[in-house]
Amino acid sequence: MGSLKELKEQVWQSNMDLFRNNLVVHTFGNVSGIDRAQNIIAIKPSGIPYPELTADKIVLVDLENRVVDSKYKPSSDTRSHLILYKAFSNISGIVHTHSPYATAWAQANRSIPCLGTTHADHVPGEIPCTAELNDKQIKGDYESETANQIVKKFSNISPDEVQMVLVAGHGPFTWGKSPEQAVYHSLMLEEIAKIGLFTLLINPGVESLKKALIDKHFFRKHGEDSYYGQT
Repeated sequence: MGSLKELKEQVWQSNMDLFRNNLVVHTFGNVSGIDRAQNIIAIKPSGIPYPELTADKIVLVDLENRVVDSKYKPSSDTRSHLILYKAFSNISGIVHTHSPYATAWAQANRSIPCLGTTHADHVPGEIPCTAELNDKQIKGDYESETANQIVKKFSNISPDEVQMVLVAGHGPFTWGKSPEQAVYHSLMLEEIAKIGLFTLLINPGVESLKKALIDKHFFRKHGEDSYYGQT
């Protein structure tokens, strides 16, 4: 990702993209990025509204959650981000939001079934929802336990294919090969959650899309023999 200054600029721009795309309000949510060569992450500072956010306020933190160079405190979700970076070695950007439609599914403790090709273009199956945290987990290291639930949910799911999750009772996390890609996945998750809700309102008994059609749409964009787009 180049220098840490460039990483801070990249993460700031990605945080502002959340705000510009109406995925967050006030101080909700955060984007982080990682420099894997230096094992440093850049993340939004805690409690600063987006209109007041600048690149120099982005906080650098090492993998042990020690602030490297800032007078600002990092996001309260930083420990969640750190655990995900350690568990999912191919990712370089993480987003957490409370975007309305995705959060509604999370609050309902419901995974989002794959009901159509818009969904299948991005995820080859359901978008999972984690188990709820128990009282001990909530009263303990809450942010770490939140990420641990995600990692546990992905014990049999590829985080390279399914790059989004709903945390039960809380909200969505997405990731990608860069902060920008993680933001893109947040945008897509919100749209998929919205379409899925409307679909179930129109036809509560609708079944998930057939596997052949899911695979067709996902792998024509993401498989080894993909042919969607210009490359």
